[in-house]
Amino acid sequence: MITPYNDEYYMRQAYMEAEKAFSMGEIPVGAIVVANNQIIARSHNFTEKLNDVTAHAEIQAITAAAEFLGGKYLSGCTMYITLEPCVMCAGALYWSQIDKIVFAARDEKRGAGRFKNELYHPKTLIQNGIMEKECSDLMKLFFENKR
Repeated sequence: MITPYNDEYYMRQAYMEAEKAFSMGEIPVGAIVVANNQIIARSHNFTEKLNDVTAHAEIQAITAAAEFLGGKYLSGCTMYITLEPCVMCAGALYWSQIDKIVFAARDEKRGAGRFKNELYHPKTLIQNGIMEKECSDLMKLFFENKR
């Protein structure tokens, strides 16, 4: 069966969340959670609006997905994120026991990948690079506008 719902489709949905963050003056990171080809959670950074350093897109999406599912574990789910998760978010994703994480752009300074993916749950599949250029360009534009 041919389906339009592939990794690029879902990353585009996460990118739309990042654009919302950008327009609000937030660091443009977007995240969605998918279960059974259905988007069950959408979010973007809210650290400025909520005045909360922990209000990253991933944390917000984990909370929304857990609420939707009625439980704290995200087994059977995939999270699509426009930027590699930081150490805090990788830890939260570890505890959520999510099946798969797909991120677009690497974060060389703060990304959890600096730790050779040891911060992720051992059963979690990690994939990256989908829409890397678009997501990276949006991040660069955000910081250029801040200078």
